[in-house]
Amino acid sequence: MSQPTRRLVVVSNRVGPLVSDGKAGGLAVAMADALKERGGLWFGWSGNLSEAGTWGPIQREDHGEGPRAITLATLDMTTDDHARFYEGYANRVLWPLMHYRTDLIGYDQRDEDGYRRVNQRFATRLAAMVEPDDLIWVQDYHFLTFAQQLRVSELTNRIGFFLHIPFPPPDVFNVLPGADAMLRALLAYDVLGFQTRGDANNMIALMEAEGGKRTGPDTVSLMGRTITVKAFPIAIDAKGFAELATSEEAQIAQARTEHLLNGRQQIIGVDRIDYSKGLPERFLGFKKLLADYPENSGRVSFLQIAPASRGKLDAYARIREELEQISGHVNGRFGDIDWVPLRFTTRGQPRSALAGLYRASRVGLVTPLRDGMNLVAKEYIAAQDPDDPGVLVLSQFAGAAEQMAEAVIVNPYSDLDLAESIQTALRMDKSERINRHAAMMETLLTNDINLWRRSYLQALAG
Repeated sequence: MSQPTRRLVVVSNRVGPLVSDGKAGGLAVAMADALKERGGLWFGWSGNLSEAGTWGPIQREDHGEGPRAITLATLDMTTDDHARFYEGYANRVLWPLMHYRTDLIGYDQRDEDGYRRVNQRFATRLAAMVEPDDLIWVQDYHFLTFAQQLRVSELTNRIGFFLHIPFPPPDVFNVLPGADAMLRALLAYDVLGFQTRGDANNMIALMEAEGGKRTGPDTVSLMGRTITVKAFPIAIDAKGFAELATSEEAQIAQARTEHLLNGRQQIIGVDRIDYSKGLPERFLGFKKLLADYPENSGRVSFLQIAPASRGKLDAYARIREELEQISGHVNGRFGDIDWVPLRFTTRGQPRSALAGLYRASRVGLVTPLRDGMNLVAKEYIAAQDPDDPGVLVLSQFAGAAEQMAEAVIVNPYSDLDLAESIQTALRMDKSERINRHAAMMETLLTNDINLWRRSYLQALAG
């Protein structure tokens, strides 16, 4: 089989590292492997703020030689650009919009101007580095207008976009000030990729509402452009994560956890602090479990790992305060001298330690109010002992629910449904746990991260 010859250019908010050893996040692994296959360029923000910002020098890190050489190229931002682009428009407008939380949108025209300015400047700097036959793959909501700006530079390359978070229906998207202009910007892409069929259908409905016509199962023509609009559910390296769960580091974390549990069953949740994750609702569901099923008293512990995210935004500070209040109330009402029912920590854990914690937990609780995919659900299943696996309780509003129907599917808005679903998981017999796990693991191994990136790049190549 001949090797791919077209170079790949990846654009994302953060760049690297070029690792694929099971210790990095899913996106980093997928992008690193794609670049290693084809050679190319990974371009984005350096993570640094400077006075020169986007007009400063491009910081390059070169790896290898020849057709598969890889370059990591990054730019700084100014403090004002980052505040407008990232903290302002991306996370006060686009994030709540895409998660159907229009009540939390904090729109400021200056933030949108900053967002477009950063997209324009990054595109201008990248354009000079692009070769005529390169495939350009742009990642996530930070760069909705990026392709439009590349087209201004007269690039005719194939440009694809993948949205890692949900995409809302037209009546929600149109809450965005200048929604029509944002849709026109998206039409500069050749491929629009989404996590689920529902998300892709929402985009198609938006395009049809503006006069677009379906020209194929996954193509829509609008304003003189024919765009591929398709679901590409992101995945994990399931085999690699399963191996990580049996590594020495994971076994140490598992053994330590099992010692602390002292025969109790553990429920685990791992999420960033974010209003989309449904953490207060989850805590209240656990509270109802203890109230409605008192036989769990002293026998079940819930560990929630929730590293802080976007800590400068008031909405996130309020969630953390609410979680601390609920956990304090639950522990005060139900706890005992030798039993803390709900342990809540904002300290992150290495992926190897998380794998061990997943394996030590009888229930994985993944209950977002809205999520593009949620790879924690997939990692939890991959980490389990196939001979004695735990049970995944999964929100019906997580993209992963499309692929993982064997999980216990739950409505995260209902504390009663949460309590009953957790109780079902805790009491599930071993044979049923094994059968459900085996079915989901087969899905994860078949639809892995390699299939995701290759299927997307095949669509992008045209």
